[in-house]
Amino acid sequence: MPTDAVPTGSSPGSSRGAVDQIVPVILSGGTGSRLWPLSREAYPKQFWPLVSQGTMLQETAARARAPGFAAPVVVCGEAHRFLVAEQLREAGAEDSRIILEPSARNSAAAIAAAAILIGEDAPDAILWIMAADAAVQDVPALRHALTAAALAAREGRICTFGIRPTAPETGYGYIESGAPLAGIEGAMQVARFVEKPDAATAQAFLAGGRHLWNSGMFVATASTLVAELAAHAPGVLAAAREAVAGGARDLGFVRLGASFAEAPSISIDHAVMERTALAAVVPCDPGWSDVGSWASLWEIAPKDKDGNAAMGNAAVLGSKRCYVRSEGILTAVVGLEDVVLVVTDDAVLAVHRDRAQDVKKMVEQLKASGHKEATEHRRVYRPWGAYEGVAHGSRFQVKRITVRPGRKLSLQKHYHRAEHWVVVAGTAVVERDGERILLRENESVYLPLGCVHRLENPGMIPLTLIEVQSGPYLGEDDIVRLEDNYGRA
Repeated sequence: MPTDAVPTGSSPGSSRGAVDQIVPVILSGGTGSRLWPLSREAYPKQFWPLVSQGTMLQETAARARAPGFAAPVVVCGEAHRFLVAEQLREAGAEDSRIILEPSARNSAAAIAAAAILIGEDAPDAILWIMAADAAVQDVPALRHALTAAALAAREGRICTFGIRPTAPETGYGYIESGAPLAGIEGAMQVARFVEKPDAATAQAFLAGGRHLWNSGMFVATASTLVAELAAHAPGVLAAAREAVAGGARDLGFVRLGASFAEAPSISIDHAVMERTALAAVVPCDPGWSDVGSWASLWEIAPKDKDGNAAMGNAAVLGSKRCYVRSEGILTAVVGLEDVVLVVTDDAVLAVHRDRAQDVKKMVEQLKASGHKEATEHRRVYRPWGAYEGVAHGSRFQVKRITVRPGRKLSLQKHYHRAEHWVVVAGTAVVERDGERILLRENESVYLPLGCVHRLENPGMIPLTLIEVQSGPYLGEDDIVRLEDNYGRA
């Protein structure tokens, strides 16, 4: 079978053997707090290139960019909508549909909304549901497993992928496989789902050969998902239906209605998969990892002869089985074993690999202590580009602002600060109280307190400028938007 095409069984109303498209549904709502300080709520792990040159979201979308697949449908939070759109555009998936959740309600509600929307036009469409933040090393093997899963879905099953375990992993849920499905080679019934086991139980699962890691990927038709949600999680389905009916199209996004927040917060595993009689599993070994911790990243990373993985501006000497990653400054490790050291521009994490799951607890502690580094990076992303703090003091702060080609900031004013802009790369058009000013490198403009202003990049390369703010209050909430291209208040 060619690895770049996936036969999916018969299409609605057609004869057996015809081919229709699988719809990839990508869930991009996680925060990945176990991968702090790289992954944070404002910019979580799916938007970082953790295992390749592409980001996790881009790699996920790429698995379904081939004949036999429809354009992806991505479900994400409001705050990440422009990040998702930009990264999909960079990956050549600008035809994606992006569904915006007004609040996070776990995977069952997200899948329900996607199944309802897709089912409005094609109730028998096959959905391939996957998280945006998992790694797959052998995509052809995964697509081969998808062939069997799609056939099972066409027969009315909800099929998941069971990863053949390579270790007694206690951080994953397990699936106990049952009897083979008649007529579908490679697919089996699900005997039961098992929560994350203790070490002894996980070792027994590994030795027994019947238990598989739960990948969190699912394949089913839209109509099957809706029917099983109605049977086992009617509250989730009702809230999702109302949210879809009360939703709107906004700048190319599908914005769900506020009633989405009324859906019970429950995973699709607990809401449906553990209760349905239609669960099936395809055992496979595509080199899958949920990249749920720094320890799991170490496991799949390239290593030296001593088992060390060094990423970015990092060096290791006389150490064993360490994961060292630096996003900037030179980071050196000497004489350590089984340690994770991650350095960003505003935070450092040092943890034993065996305690990698406890990073989430540290993030919760940092939040409780009021540390903004727990949730935000120094570099803050906006639909037009990004900004980052350079210096700050009493009544002043300095930022570096980057505006993507063809983008513009909102038309705005401030009540408490004046600003001075200096262009250091690219070309800027500045609107100031109705006047339009063209600025090139090493040119500047002053924006007095209260003036109405806007910044635009008319060029073909990124615009970079230094902004110096001065005044008694310099918070980001001192922005009065008068006009905005991105639908922000």
